Amino acid sequence: MAKSIESLIKQSIAIPTDPRRKELEEMEKQKAVIDAKAKVQVRTELYCGLGFLTVQTLGFMRLTFWELDWDVMEPICFFTTSFGFGLAYLFFMKTSTEPTFQGFFLHRFRVKQERLMKKQNFDMNRYKELCKVCYPSFEDGAKSETSSVFHYSYK
Repeated sequence: MAKSIESLIKQSIAIPTDPRRKELEEMEKQKAVIDAKAKVQVRTELYCGLGFLTVQTLGFMRLTFWELDWDVMEPICFFTTSFGFGLAYLFFMKTSTEPTFQGFFLHRFRVKQERLMKKQNFDMNRYKELCKVCYPSFEDGAKSETSSVFHYSYK
């Protein structure tokens, strides 16, 4: 019994000198660079969104308290807010992801990551195949630092 379990364990562990392991290490480095670039791009988008919301709020404050009054601005604020909720609902309908900041970040991250992978000719299927060979417990995720944070899949 012990020998059969030992043979199964040996079969599931890749040989350290296996040339596929070196290929996987190169792909992991390339994927880490892609993930870092995607994260920076998404954070840039989110900071631009924050800037837009700040300017909009300051503009509404100026219009409400100095230029116009609340009777004029109330319907404008209401419809602007309703439009924002409509966009969040549309996001949910298109992506089946909760319209939270994390959900938006993860969705945009995946989109940016896929574009960068395509642009840099990164073969995700080959990467998954190598991970399954070298990491027996691998389950359709990624072995880079971002996988533990994002838990995304490539289907």
